[in-house]
Amino acid sequence: MQPNAGLPELVDGKTHYPLRADDFAHWLERFVTEDGVNLVGGCCGTNVPHIAAANQMLRKLAPAGSHRPNPKGRTVHWVPAVASLYSQVTLRQENAFFAIGERCNANGSKKWRELQEKNDWDGCVEMAREQVKEGSHTLDVCTAFVGRDEVAEMKAVVQRFAGSVTAPLVIDSTEYIVLEKALALYGGKAIINSINFEDGEEPARKRLALAKKFGAAVIALTIDEEGMAKTPERKLAVAKRLYDLAVNEFGLPAHDLLFDPLTFTIATGNEDDRKLAIWTLEGIEAISREMPGCQIILGLSNVSFGLNAAARHVLNSVFLDHAVKRGMTGAIVHVSKIMPLHLIPEKEVKTAEDLIFDRRAEGYDPLQAFIALFEGRKAADAKKKARAETVEERLKERIVDGDRTGLEDDLAEAMKTHPPLEIINTYLLDGMKVVGELFGAGKMQLPFVLQSAETMKAAVAWLEPHMEKLDGQQKGTMVLATVKGDVHDIGKNLVDIILTNNGYKVVNLGIKQPVGAIIQAAKEHKADAVGMSGLLVKSTVVMRENLEEMTREGLEVPVLLGGAALTRAYVETDCVASYGSGRVAYAGDAFDGLTLMDQVVGGSFDQQLAIQQAKRAGRAVNRRRVLGQATSATIGPVDKDAARARRARLAEGVPVPTPPFWGPKVIEHVPLKTLVTYLNERMLYQLQWGYRKDGKSFEEFKEWAKKELRPVLDRILQIAAKEEILRPQAVYGYWKAAADGDDVILFAENGTSEVARFSLPRQAKEDGECIADFLRDVNDGERDVLGLQIVTMGQHCAEVAREWFAENRYQDYLYLHGLSVEMTEAMAEYVHARIRAELGYGAEDSRDKEKLLQQAYRGSRYSFGYPACPNLADQEQLLKLLDAGRIGVEMSDEHQLHPEQSTSAIVLHHPRAKYFSV
Repeated sequence: MQPNAGLPELVDGKTHYPLRADDFAHWLERFVTEDGVNLVGGCCGTNVPHIAAANQMLRKLAPAGSHRPNPKGRTVHWVPAVASLYSQVTLRQENAFFAIGERCNANGSKKWRELQEKNDWDGCVEMAREQVKEGSHTLDVCTAFVGRDEVAEMKAVVQRFAGSVTAPLVIDSTEYIVLEKALALYGGKAIINSINFEDGEEPARKRLALAKKFGAAVIALTIDEEGMAKTPERKLAVAKRLYDLAVNEFGLPAHDLLFDPLTFTIATGNEDDRKLAIWTLEGIEAISREMPGCQIILGLSNVSFGLNAAARHVLNSVFLDHAVKRGMTGAIVHVSKIMPLHLIPEKEVKTAEDLIFDRRAEGYDPLQAFIALFEGRKAADAKKKARAETVEERLKERIVDGDRTGLEDDLAEAMKTHPPLEIINTYLLDGMKVVGELFGAGKMQLPFVLQSAETMKAAVAWLEPHMEKLDGQQKGTMVLATVKGDVHDIGKNLVDIILTNNGYKVVNLGIKQPVGAIIQAAKEHKADAVGMSGLLVKSTVVMRENLEEMTREGLEVPVLLGGAALTRAYVETDCVASYGSGRVAYAGDAFDGLTLMDQVVGGSFDQQLAIQQAKRAGRAVNRRRVLGQATSATIGPVDKDAARARRARLAEGVPVPTPPFWGPKVIEHVPLKTLVTYLNERMLYQLQWGYRKDGKSFEEFKEWAKKELRPVLDRILQIAAKEEILRPQAVYGYWKAAADGDDVILFAENGTSEVARFSLPRQAKEDGECIADFLRDVNDGERDVLGLQIVTMGQHCAEVAREWFAENRYQDYLYLHGLSVEMTEAMAEYVHARIRAELGYGAEDSRDKEKLLQQAYRGSRYSFGYPACPNLADQEQLLKLLDAGRIGVEMSDEHQLHPEQSTSAIVLHHPRAKYFSV
């Protein structure tokens, strides 16, 4: 017998020899290297030698994926999550909080204790399923019940939940043995509840070792040997100690550490308890700021302990809203008892906030006022509020509140005075509009949005038989699909729900749809737009490839892309470049999709898309003319003291450089060979010239472009140089500058005469950023320095491009237009590098490519239209100061620069001046 061969087996009267271990490894190697398989293993019939041989084989191979077209291996987008056998749940929920169901707990639920006492495990399973239906993402399970066998009953629950409940579990016990037995049984990634330092570090160490062994996440309570941390300072200190032990010593990923900074009841009336809710919120904010990679959860209902049920539901809901705003990512909560704030009467919300923030006044005690509001009220009454008098307003309210009780009666009454279509398009859709606004403002959670959508669906279904014809009365049509290879459909279906309930026809093709089916449906249904969705990182690549195929098939309709792995930057660069018409937009959520669809049917999609692309590029629009002015920043009241304090901090240790001159200076000519150093060839080839990678890796594309496209570039550059088609010029200069609130002031050389002022937006958050903060304050004794620049390729390149087009030189026309766009950006980079060098931060010789690659890229160049300086009209002041007419640059009535291939910027030298959104 051969080495590693198994013993012969008699099967159906014939002798069979099991597969040798080395043959097993050989076949696996072929699957890996020839077919790109990423995961291999053994099943029935394999044993230790087989797996050992496979392991030895895999260790000899290059890193995963290197044998495939991408030599750098797979692209991984890690999303922290927990999991059951059936589903994964991300620890950070989009537009929601991570909800841990609290009712499967013998310490907090009477019903659970009764079921556990009777060993009614089927009843326990049903109770768990109810919480999942209500919206719980995970379930906290605790079987600690006096006089019971906690280990045996935890095992009984976990065994049944593992196979019958889709949500992951939080194993809740103070006993190490209970945690260990439960985790050994559970076939998913669970959460251990909990660790703390109440009895020193040793118990926490044992539980962290258990978490490492079973790959579990851990809830960490801010409790130490001194007791429960109450003040925000103590909460943060204990959290840092827990972090150091869990992450730095035991190697637990930071995202698997869920801090519980503890909340306590504020309903006792004791003076010592009045600040507990405020301190918890401040503790959440501090932990979130200091350890942003970790999660923060609360046992939410503790804050209202001692109040009646109706009062608790309201206080819990209001406190939850504030906790989420401060940085809380999850909560142990009874989800169905949480109400969206718009459903709670305003007075109840205000009094609850007075109680949370301890807003007492003479003769006013918020605790007593809050108790009085709910005196004698049952929990079931907490959601009730007076209905509007008119049926039209009642219907709108029903959609917003998701209230179907009595809906048909109101619809019947409305039909006495309004036709069905008017009811839908006016009153019901007005309600859905409010739902979208509440969702966008963070005042309505996703489950309530779906509840509103269900009510809308029911209303339309009731009205439909009374309508003569529904087909053709939709506002527009979208073909919607999850792309090939992706089975996730929740995001896509949410878009379907929102669009359908706002008057659109949606052709929902389902999951794993090949591009051919999408194109066929778009043509067949004469779609106004196509929507593609996907959750996987791979799906983002598929979307780009789909866009390339759509281009080849002549599709030009707008395409909306959405999905967890997508980013706006990826969509607005790679994906836009892959679609011939360029009509691609990013939809962050279903309501973004609705807004974009409204733009499509309303005729403003292309205009809005061009404005967004201009803002992102930070330069004048170069692919299509923007009709109208980009939206100017809304300048609100400025806290000058806060702004002054912020820029004082930023100014520490940052000396003001001395420029070589004041005022403007013209650069008459720059050789094209010099600018090629700054040319972004990838943007030129893919975005401007429209060449696709067509399945190539980036490295393969670069090699292909070097052979096929670089000669084209050299040819067009030679023609441009010989015929002086591209005429790069610039004006740049330095001005004394200062900041006043959110304004940037430019002064004459004397430092006192104001010559220009730019009013800029500030981020709407505490300590939000503003460009003005990177300059010395106007009241400081020293003036700062600010650079201004404007560059152009001249008008002649546009004229030649038109001539080539008229001569049917379409390809050369495309090459020249794209090159002029990217050479304009290269010229802007060249001037910025020159400014950095003159201020002492860059290479002295900007023609030295090696020095350019090594020099520190200090400061930033902000073009108007960028979110931090969005007002295109401000370019008028810049052009005046630079006397831009000397290089032939002027501004149109729509605040676009002419010639087209021109761009302007303000240049900051501060090392912390980076790009940011407002």
